Amino acid sequence: MTEQAMDWQELTNLTRGQPFVVERVRLTGSRVAIEGEFELPQLAQLTLEDQVFVTAFVRCHGSIKEMERIFGVSYPTIKSRLNRIGQALTFVETDPAPSRADVIDRLRRGEITAQQALSALEDTP
Repeated sequence: MTEQAMDWQELTNLTRGQPFVVERVRLTGSRVAIEGEFELPQLAQLTLEDQVFVTAFVRCHGSIKEMERIFGVSYPTIKSRLNRIGQALTFVETDPAPSRADVIDRLRRGEITAQQALSALEDTP
C-alpha cells in the first residue's frame, strides 16, 4: 500500500467514517495554500476498501469475470457491491434535456409534432 493510501486509511480510521470538511489545501511543490470549506469528491468519500474495489473495476475495464478472479468472490457478490457503491454516488445526468434550439430544429425537420415540441420545451431549462 502506498504512503498516500496509508495516510488516507489513517484519516478514515480517525473519522470513523463520519463526514468531514477539508479546510485547507496546499498545492504540492509550492507554497500556495487555499483556505475555505471544501467537500471531498464522492469517490474520495468512499471507504478505502471501496476505493480499491472501484479502481480494480476500472482497471479491468468493467469485467465482472475479472473482478471475480481478482477478489475470489462470486458474480452476485461483485454485483451486490457495485450496486451498494452505486447507491452511494450521485451521478451527472448523462441524457440532458435538449436545448430549445434542438427542439425547434427537430420540429422544423418534421421529426416531432408540435405537441411533442411543446412538451419538450416545458421540460427545457
